[in-house]
Amino acid sequence: MEQLIFLLPLGIAYILDLILGDPRWLPHPIRLFGNLIALGERKLNQGKSRFSKGMLLTLILTSGTFLSFYLIQFLLKPYPIVYVIVQSIFLFYAIANKSLIEEGKAVFDELTKGIIQGRKRLSWIVGRDTSQLNEQQIKTAVFETLSENLSDGVIAPLFFYAILGVPGAMLYKMVNTLDSMIGYKNERYFYFGKFAAKLDDVFNYIPSRITAVIMLLISGKIKHLFNVFKEGKKHTSPNAGYPEAALAYIIKCRFGGPNYYHGKLIDKPFIGIHDRKIEDHEFSTVARINHATTFFFIVVCGLLYYFCC
Repeated sequence: MEQLIFLLPLGIAYILDLILGDPRWLPHPIRLFGNLIALGERKLNQGKSRFSKGMLLTLILTSGTFLSFYLIQFLLKPYPIVYVIVQSIFLFYAIANKSLIEEGKAVFDELTKGIIQGRKRLSWIVGRDTSQLNEQQIKTAVFETLSENLSDGVIAPLFFYAILGVPGAMLYKMVNTLDSMIGYKNERYFYFGKFAAKLDDVFNYIPSRITAVIMLLISGKIKHLFNVFKEGKKHTSPNAGYPEAALAYIIKCRFGGPNYYHGKLIDKPFIGIHDRKIEDHEFSTVARINHATTFFFIVVCGLLYYFCC
């Protein structure tokens, strides 16, 4: 029974994501997370001791998230069918592979209509300034986002589900949402969001590297493992560079380089050694890598839990 209670939500959530993605009409706990963060930021991000206030907000929201979902799990444990249904729904909310791929494809589609449309659609999914990007820079940004968020939006929440159940997956989503909202190195958030940003780095340390290894395995490019881990260290983020480097070596392209983020030029190092033009048809290859990586990790988690627990 314990095995089914773990495995069924894993399989159901995966299938729901394949079918539904992230429909905007559905109520979503991440929106609640965002509202709570925004409220706390408005109340606390002022005056003195901003680092301490930001740390306090982060600790309250993360611990509150974990304990809330742990309590839900505890209360539903005597009702296995309801338990599985509720766990499946929340794990479905925690992963975002289909919506990630759909958003990337939308940028490529808009780009065929013109550079302005492509820049505008890209601005929906990246933090950099897109107003001056050319066609190749837009396509590169999409592929960087698909690889980085394959870790952040799919493998990491599944990883924390595997070790801490749905409370762990939702804990991770709160940490990641905090980082995406207040983890910036600008004047407003540098101190207030510093703890949240560092916590997100810690939470993503293992999943980002697992993502890179799986990407190489399913693509038959594990021979590039040394280069990927060498190149991944170049990134300004301690984690994002690894899945980006994996994709760069798989499809033989180059990522990184200088970009504007929130009005500030960030001189990011280049990752990968093949400076070439990215073609439209390559999007389907990258999408397949994301799907295959997700499926591989889910199967491995299921098998490990089945035989070891």
